[in-house]
Amino acid sequence: MFDVSCIPEFQQVASKSPYYLRRLERYMDQPVSEDIKIFHSSYYRLPKNKKIKTVTTVHDFTYEHFEIGARRVVHTFQKRRAILNSDVVICISENTKNDLYEFIPEARGKDVRVIYNGVSPNYRILNCVDEPSTAFVLFVGARSGYKNFSCLVASLEHLPQYSLVCVGGGAFKQQELAQLDALIPGRYKHESYLTNEQLNQLYNQAFCLVYPSLYEGFGIPALEAMRAGCPVVAAAFSSLPEICADAAILLAEVLPETIKGAIESLEDKSLRESYILKGLKNSSRFSWEKNAQEIIGIYKELCGEARE
Repeated sequence: MFDVSCIPEFQQVASKSPYYLRRLERYMDQPVSEDIKIFHSSYYRLPKNKKIKTVTTVHDFTYEHFEIGARRVVHTFQKRRAILNSDVVICISENTKNDLYEFIPEARGKDVRVIYNGVSPNYRILNCVDEPSTAFVLFVGARSGYKNFSCLVASLEHLPQYSLVCVGGGAFKQQELAQLDALIPGRYKHESYLTNEQLNQLYNQAFCLVYPSLYEGFGIPALEAMRAGCPVVAAAFSSLPEICADAAILLAEVLPETIKGAIESLEDKSLRESYILKGLKNSSRFSWEKNAQEIIGIYKELCGEARE
């Protein structure tokens, strides 16, 4: 991670309030010291002092795509207000920028920049890895709705040579357990909390990462897997083609049979090796160092220093 100590007078402001009050604070302007020159929020807050230059980072439009009712209305109000009152808006992908213009057309008049997220150097190919007793497919992150987890489970029903390892996303729900036990009984495992080192070990051991999500603002797990030499099967939607480029098997249709076919295709050693090499090259495009330097460049502009 980039060392922010190199930024003069950098302060990270964190709320000390109880959780329920922090939820309310999201919708209120934030008090900051009068000597602060720039206020940068990644969760759609604004400073009370309107003279302070403001930067807002926009990650995605998940609420706008998938939520309904009051949750969407409140979240979108907060997001729109922050974006339209910011001096610079940072989007983490071109896809997020396109969504910004779709859902908040007035933002076309703002200074909008695309600055990609990075990927941790903790993810890498290990020289010595214990072979798993059974080849497994890896799934990382949340599993609800548009993440298409149920399609992955269904795809493995007729691939008895593979088990499924899920990382994060909370404990399996009863509906998920019912499907898992019906289709791949005894062939699944859930890991709740892993260190970066433990997750890297899984990436190194996995036959592949399947990332069938229909919507992502960026897609960090795909890049983590690529850095670790793990082939990736992903949906060809939202930001994933932009981030994965030609280094993943991209599915135009996310169905059990298309996921199954993609996994089986990686049994070809030469094809598998080509995706590993492409993944290593592609993931090298992204780093937190580069991300930080581009953001610092914006800070310098806002402080009156010349743009390079």
